[in-house]
Amino acid sequence: MIADPSHDRILIIDFGSQVTQLIARRVRETGVYCEIVPFNTAAEVFPTFGAKGVILSGGPASVADMGTPRAPQAVFESGLPVLGICYGQMTMAEQLGGVVESGHHREFGRADLNVVAPSKLFTGVWEAQSRNQVWMSHGDRITQMPQGFRIVGVSENAPFAAIADESRHYYGLMFHPEVVHTPEGGKLLANFVRDICGCVGDWSMAAYREEAIAKIREQVGEGRVICGLSGGVDSAVAAVLIHEAIGDQLTCVFVDHGLMRKAEAEEVVNLFRGHYNIPLVHVDAGDTFLSALEGEHDPETKRKTIGRLFVEVFEAEAKKIGGAEFLAQGTLYPDVIESVSFSGGPSVTIKSHHNVGGLPERMNMQLVEPLRELFKDEVRSLGRELGLPDAFVGRHPFPGPGLAIRCPGDITREKLDILREADAIYLDEIRKAGLYDKIWQAFAVLLPVKTVGVMGDGRTYEYVLALRAVTSVDGMTADFYPYDMNFLGRAATRIINEVRGVNRVVYDVTSKPPGTIEWE
Repeated sequence: MIADPSHDRILIIDFGSQVTQLIARRVRETGVYCEIVPFNTAAEVFPTFGAKGVILSGGPASVADMGTPRAPQAVFESGLPVLGICYGQMTMAEQLGGVVESGHHREFGRADLNVVAPSKLFTGVWEAQSRNQVWMSHGDRITQMPQGFRIVGVSENAPFAAIADESRHYYGLMFHPEVVHTPEGGKLLANFVRDICGCVGDWSMAAYREEAIAKIREQVGEGRVICGLSGGVDSAVAAVLIHEAIGDQLTCVFVDHGLMRKAEAEEVVNLFRGHYNIPLVHVDAGDTFLSALEGEHDPETKRKTIGRLFVEVFEAEAKKIGGAEFLAQGTLYPDVIESVSFSGGPSVTIKSHHNVGGLPERMNMQLVEPLRELFKDEVRSLGRELGLPDAFVGRHPFPGPGLAIRCPGDITREKLDILREADAIYLDEIRKAGLYDKIWQAFAVLLPVKTVGVMGDGRTYEYVLALRAVTSVDGMTADFYPYDMNFLGRAATRIINEVRGVNRVVYDVTSKPPGTIEWE
């Protein structure tokens, strides 16, 4: 339990769905605070959490199988409103006396929901007898409803697609309202948390800022804090927030690993030393990192090497500073969720796209993690609340390993210089076209391939450069951005004309399933 308890709160019990985080994001979009707990610890958390309602997530298991997860029975004995989604609907129905069977017709992807009866959950969103697009993902089916429930929605293959017990405020949806493929799903969740659960919706970034500052001051007191800056948004926002709370008791250490975008290191130094006047140690460790990466082709080894060296360099600088009792990190709520997710569920991910390796216990410091309640988009909102430049806060994601994973194969200074220049031109063209904020992430990749080309009256033998641009609402799935050919022509022409070492440009038009946004 980490937010100020004065705020209304919703508890989300996770049964392992890969989109459980989206439920929390949609709830928070309504101004209501929520947290996710895995089903196997929910019984411990629920009695003291102070929830005004409970949401049961989807999951990969079948309720009909022996030993599959269940919600704490205390949830149904509490008198609180409960919303069950997909697996959550199934276990709610079974635990309340209904019957669930597997082996019936499965239903995955887009479907039409026919609303057959009014429900408080649908008020102002869907009228009775209407047809509405939803997203299904199930193989089980309720064959007998629990006592007190009635059908409020059906689909072609789901006769119990939406059920409700209005007197007890229990609702079950076989579809996923949290995903964008259910266009009105966010409104359904808002109806549940605001109207049915009675949450006020007073959780805002302005309130979070004030509460976080008070907590930092209480935790740190007169102590000193060091913060590792990676050049990304998360650590920058954490540092500015902590500095606002404790001033010069904070010292930032910026480990420049030589794998950043063009002029990015200078931007970080100027922002913190110039704009915010925050004490900053800038460590130019490019030679150390590039030497360690020399000849390495495996992307996962690259990541782990960078993570290990980052820790080592940071620890050495922390010793030089001395006297710091606290270590600040830009840990986000998805990191917290994934660190406690139950073993074997698809929501467990290995986040090797960040600097991995952890901090040595011998550093003997207490952690200050002021962003551990926030999702990425909320961190950006907090950054704007703190006055960080929008050009910095709104930058596309750029994971810790940086250009190392955008330069497949071995890494050399020459290849990094080529990639930096090409990437800068590509992003400049995106901004000139007014597309930067419409694209979730865009970058160039220097392929480990050379081709023969003709430039003017001579032949060249130079690298192929791939351009990537994806759209994403939540960072979990992505689709390529549909550039027009004029834009691609302009960008490719500039890159080939201005960057020595590239004679061919291609555009990557693949889509990405959950967890595979990065290109390597």
